[in-house]
Amino acid sequence: MKRSYVYILTNKNRTTLYVGVTSNLMQRISEHKAKVHPNSFTAKYNCFMLVYYQEFDSIELAIAEEKRLKGGNRQQKIDLIISLNPNWVDLAKDWYN
Repeated sequence: MKRSYVYILTNKNRTTLYVGVTSNLMQRISEHKAKVHPNSFTAKYNCFMLVYYQEFDSIELAIAEEKRLKGGNRQQKIDLIISLNPNWVDLAKDWYN
């Protein structure tokens, strides 16, 4: 069974949050950091810091959680991030050398 992920990115000032879903977290975060899609939301708002992610057993479950998070308000997303990553560190900072 292929794993899937829901993730939240932010910019260095934590002013913008982006919720995404993927089946390859490391590759997708690498694409965000490299601004592979220069006209994308994350490139435009410099969202490159991975501050939250959750793993799922199926893409369907991940997509359902992504929709739930996107349907929530900003404070709910912030509370979720703080519950698992209170210092808002970039969880992917050591993934690429």
